[in-house]
Amino acid sequence: MHPPKALRFLLWLWLALVPEGSPLVAAGQSRPNVVVLLADDAGWGDYSRSGNPHVATPRIDSIAASGASLERFYVCPYCSPTRAEFLTGRYYPRTGVRGVDTGRERLNLSEKTIADAFQAAGYATGVFGKWHNGAQWPYHPMARGFDEFFGYTTGHWGEYFNPALERQDKVERTAGYIVDACTERALDFIKRNKERPFFCYIPFTTPHIPWAVPSEYWERFKDKPLPDTARCALAMMENQDWNVGRILDQLRELGLEQNTVVVYFSDNGPNTLRWNGGMKGIKGSTDEGGVRSVCYLKYPPKIPGGRVVEKIASGLDLLPTLTALAGIGRVGELPLDGVDLSPLLASEGGAWPERMLFSTRAGLVSVRTQTHRMDAEGNLFDMVQDPGQRTPIQAKEPELARRLGEAVAAWRKEVLGEVGGAASPKKPLPAVDQRWIPVGYREFPVTRLAAGDGRPEGGVRRSSPFPNCSYFTQWKSAKDRMVWLVEVHTSGRYRVSVDYTCPEADAGSRVQLAFGQARLAGVVSPGWDPPFSRNQDTLPRGAESPMKEFRRLELGSVELEAGQGPLELKATEIPGNMVMDVFQVTLTLER
Repeated sequence: MHPPKALRFLLWLWLALVPEGSPLVAAGQSRPNVVVLLADDAGWGDYSRSGNPHVATPRIDSIAASGASLERFYVCPYCSPTRAEFLTGRYYPRTGVRGVDTGRERLNLSEKTIADAFQAAGYATGVFGKWHNGAQWPYHPMARGFDEFFGYTTGHWGEYFNPALERQDKVERTAGYIVDACTERALDFIKRNKERPFFCYIPFTTPHIPWAVPSEYWERFKDKPLPDTARCALAMMENQDWNVGRILDQLRELGLEQNTVVVYFSDNGPNTLRWNGGMKGIKGSTDEGGVRSVCYLKYPPKIPGGRVVEKIASGLDLLPTLTALAGIGRVGELPLDGVDLSPLLASEGGAWPERMLFSTRAGLVSVRTQTHRMDAEGNLFDMVQDPGQRTPIQAKEPELARRLGEAVAAWRKEVLGEVGGAASPKKPLPAVDQRWIPVGYREFPVTRLAAGDGRPEGGVRRSSPFPNCSYFTQWKSAKDRMVWLVEVHTSGRYRVSVDYTCPEADAGSRVQLAFGQARLAGVVSPGWDPPFSRNQDTLPRGAESPMKEFRRLELGSVELEAGQGPLELKATEIPGNMVMDVFQVTLTLER
């Protein structure tokens, strides 16, 4: 949990009054602001600076031109693992993150984040966009070091136009494109905090699916000789580039450009087959193309413009690097896997130790050195001579292959062993995370139990094989139910509501919510059966949920005792053909 507002104000005031020349603040230099920009599913090749002739990303590229480019920068094969490594500086299997949905994306509560460090140092902290490391308090971003949150907590969102998003503990319908809206809130945060140091994290939504982009960007690509998905992904990137430009322009207009660290990177490889510099692998792969990202950093006082860093680096390194550039300490005692890159960013001279970077997904492990990669099948590649991983060389380099194989085995034992081998192909992960979903904290009384966090039973089905931003449907029988494994933290009275749709002819089912000995009954009424949204998609959806406007059904209030157990929603009477579709259940602690 973050400190009370009064304590945070005193911390800020104390830091503001630290005399110039103090060891806490470099002479003549106030603490720098930090802006972190994170793309979602953009590959290394989705930028004009990388050599893609079909896209123009001049504002993103300008960060490298006026600062540094980490040319061999590695992240994870998927979204939430990369976010966990950025937030903690630790390999994601250590942090409790096991997947990207059904609760497996949650950071263990023992982990401290980069935002905790900046908040403890008196910074204003805010996150604007996709969180993807836990939805309910105390996994929520506002319990992980952030003063402000605007966006969504799941892995992706189904509405890119006029989306309903969270602001603090409320949900509000916004206008326009989702990336524009989140950027607008970030700009407001920066402006409001221009007189004090701030840490602003903007995890963009794009170019993650669904394929939806404003028409003006789509039109730019109508004559490009590319598959439609590549056209849409690159159109999304040009919109993202415009939003990055808005942020950079505001920093300059507010006089903050010289005293702000800006970092830009992506969370994994491209989400479709498209140009990626000839590298092997896309999102989900532990090969080079699945885990290599651009990473650009600028900070004029300490990073010379046009700096190119060839040493391998990782998202793990950003926490120690950014705290070092800001001159603040980290919060937490767990050992870091990342290293401080600021000496590399500042100067080309000096020795730098050799290192290995490991990438893992579902028990598969690949390791990267400065010059070689051993893939998840044990094949060794010379990445200098063979960056596309076409010709294995373990027979020619048996000693290096042996050494890297032993390193992978040791890493498996140390890192994957911490989660009981849960990532091993021989022991598949559970369909729903077995950690209890917390409910009922007075400092954050609203708990949203999304369909993606629950388990359908009987004939109930998810609206999509992708649980994030899905809903429960096909609820037709008294044997059907939906279950959330919850831990009620605080005994008390809870107001319960359900976000639902139901054809008018099927309205009137009686439903019951049960937890322990507590029961709450209600009637599904009125009927509410809106059409699917027609303004969302540039390209037709595949397996993702079509979206519609859900209505709030107030079930009433119920007394819940603290404890662990299943929270079940079932029907006791069904007069029509179905009960309802359910997007989420919300419990609000009243007293």
